Amino acid sequence: MSPSDLPFSPACERNKRPIVEVLQQWLSNDARVLEIGAGTGQHAVYFSSLMPDVHWQSTDVAENVEQLRVRFEREAPGRLPEPLALDVRDQDWPGGPFDAVFSANTLHIMPFENAPRLFEGAARALTGNGLLLCYGPFMDDGVHTSESNRSFDASLRLRDPSMGIRDTTELRPLAEAVGLFLRDDIPMPANNRVLVFEKG
Repeated sequence: MSPSDLPFSPACERNKRPIVEVLQQWLSNDARVLEIGAGTGQHAVYFSSLMPDVHWQSTDVAENVEQLRVRFEREAPGRLPEPLALDVRDQDWPGGPFDAVFSANTLHIMPFENAPRLFEGAARALTGNGLLLCYGPFMDDGVHTSESNRSFDASLRLRDPSMGIRDTTELRPLAEAVGLFLRDDIPMPANNRVLVFEKG
């Protein structure tokens, strides 16, 4: 697999700096973090360069693990452990406990019925007072925060009816049911947010 064969996300390049600034505020220097849906791996490579003492364990669905492994070997040699295969519906998540679970731009891609599995798995994996940080676009009480998010939501649902921007009023009860409580809701560039849930 050549460098040109590796997938590249312009959005990851745009949002990596604002996200890492949030992570640096919330994570201890030696935190153990489980990343769900690592995608192209660009976030993990960048975050590990700025937070070298954080143990960052990336996961994704099985078909994406090899491309992640190649990117890590090339762009972050010795900094990141081997990426692991994980579907949020799996009962057995990688061994923790973890101080934080991080996921970017996954909730609007996965079917909504998988959202409870994400919260349940995170609750099992986290230490007491551990954090779940979810980055992406969200709406509130059925209202989009911008016209661009409304258009994006429509395009997602046209592509696949199981996709769509999720509503915080639906997500919060799912999280609370497994002992995760919304601690902060951080506005981010391009009408995105970071929802910070704490295990109570």
